[in-house]
Amino acid sequence: MIAENVNSLLVMASPVSYSDNASHLIQLTLKHRLPAMFGYKENVQAGGLMSYAVDVLDLYRRSAVYIDKILKGAKPADLPVEQASKYELAINLKTAKAIDLTLPPTLLARADEVFE
Repeated sequence: MIAENVNSLLVMASPVSYSDNASHLIQLTLKHRLPAMFGYKENVQAGGLMSYAVDVLDLYRRSAVYIDKILKGAKPADLPVEQASKYELAINLKTAKAIDLTLPPTLLARADEVFE
């Protein structure tokens, strides 16, 4: 990607890109000063620049409601399909500084979590 002059990277959420699995990729983005957006907040905690993703804990809580309904006799096929409704923007300022990137104050103000 560096040889092709790529100037940013989007890492989609998947089991392969979750937290520890993405540590090598995060290190490469830092080494090459490549701004990267990840699909998990945990990647930002681990050193990635930013993520805009579903709140995984909220999904777990909501799935517990479905489990409760099923255990009380509801047929899974009769339950509605729901889409995630809570998303979070997380930014790592230490990473931004390390790759020499200045983030607009308006973006930082909109962030749900800013790691320093």
